Amino acid sequence: MLVVGRISGLYGVRGWVKVFSETEPRDNILTYRPWYLGTESRRPWGLVAGRPQGKGLVARLESCEDRYQAAALVGLEIRIHRRQLPQLRADEFYWADLVGLDIETLDGVSLGRVTRLFATAANDVLVVKGDRERLLPFVRDQVVTDVDLDSGRMRVDWDPEF
Repeated sequence: MLVVGRISGLYGVRGWVKVFSETEPRDNILTYRPWYLGTESRRPWGLVAGRPQGKGLVARLESCEDRYQAAALVGLEIRIHRRQLPQLRADEFYWADLVGLDIETLDGVSLGRVTRLFATAANDVLVVKGDRERLLPFVRDQVVTDVDLDSGRMRVDWDPEF
């Protein structure tokens, strides 16, 4: 299961919730059905309706008819099965695929493991924890030279002293 967002608040009195999306573009989260809420949920939640609202998103889920039922969902992660994601081209990756990869330099020096990623205006950034935390720009062919998901390894052109 992959986390694609979370229920971030209440919207109105008819069971609608505010949704924080970690998808790109953010409203893609509304195309994945069903949702699984929380860390241990096996129950699928059908999405009755969803739409952009201001700078965020709002949604109404099956079996969520009023504000009190919606309040019980606030803070829960929204998860989907990996098979619900579209297939990617050979040179594309989902962030979830990169988390946990071992990072090594072109000379074979281990820098640690990818713990998370975040986006900046310029490029995505890998957070790598090893002997210390490093922030590496995810720039193909300049910094990131090879990504091998099968072996769980990424090679980078990076000075280990930096």
